[in-house]
Amino acid sequence: MVATEYVEVVLPGKVEPEGLEVHSGLPLPVPAAGQVLVGVEATGVSFAEQQMRRGRYYDQPAFPFVPGYDLVGTVLAAGPGVGPELVGRRVAAMTKTGGWASHVALDAADLVEVPDGVGAAEAETAVVNGLTAWQMLHRKARVRAGQTVLVHGANGGVGSVLVQLALGAGARVIGTASGRHHDALRALGVTPVDYRREDVPARVRELAPGGVDAVFDHVGGPGITDSWRLLAPGGTLVSYGSAATRDAEGSKQLPVLALLGRVWLWNLLPNGRHAYFFNVWAGRAFAPNRFRARLRADLSQVFAALHRGEITARVAAELPLARAAEAMRLAESGTVAGKVVLVP
Repeated sequence: MVATEYVEVVLPGKVEPEGLEVHSGLPLPVPAAGQVLVGVEATGVSFAEQQMRRGRYYDQPAFPFVPGYDLVGTVLAAGPGVGPELVGRRVAAMTKTGGWASHVALDAADLVEVPDGVGAAEAETAVVNGLTAWQMLHRKARVRAGQTVLVHGANGGVGSVLVQLALGAGARVIGTASGRHHDALRALGVTPVDYRREDVPARVRELAPGGVDAVFDHVGGPGITDSWRLLAPGGTLVSYGSAATRDAEGSKQLPVLALLGRVWLWNLLPNGRHAYFFNVWAGRAFAPNRFRARLRADLSQVFAALHRGEITARVAAELPLARAAEAMRLAESGTVAGKVVLVP
């Protein structure tokens, strides 16, 4: 039966997860010129949504809106100017918002095809998380075989993909995580460090006396200085979040601007080290075609690695879209490894 209505989850304001609203019985979106209608098969709960419900995401839209940073689904219909050959294909897209719905109209130019043999939930774990990990590792830090890297949050959505890609590139990986995740990290080949019980900088210096070649830091806050100081000469710090300020009050822009300021100052120092604040959306506004080409190329590499088994999808849980509040609570609990996936 062809659907005539769709469901979406709305974030009405700064609310607890139980304040999310499920709206059903809505008329299906009609794809405009250059767009397609995608039947969503999987969408995820990322750190961005956790920040958005607190009003803490740097450039989130005004409330109310539909969250959902990325999705995987099947093209159901094509709008004017889009070739009919897209219909029936499984695709992935980064949306930033709007993904928590059963059906979404998207620009065809923003879609990346998912290889046969990769399930929707598996692919979903690798969209924004995999793309972020790939670009930080290969486009920013340019990690090579024989180097040593430090990954904070090695059990998380981005971190779990990042450590696998780094190991696949021949790097030695040190990963911070709570103790419950250490056995799983050791099984991958990661040297774990317990950020709750150990002095992380001291322990990393024991493991890498000469410093590490790259640090991937999603935490931000005061600890970002420790990440910088742990770098070996010529090393690279990639900061890609401000998890330390998730529950803070005040300006949502200030933590990001503070990180940008530190990065700018550190890059002026004549010590050969480099620092970046990574934004997966960088370049979209000024060079959209180049941005899309790079996204398509890099995400295709991630999907290929997933298809070959070089990286493993870490699905922490799959929950129905109507249980988005429960999914948000689970993702925020810090007890799961990988990504919580919503299945409309």
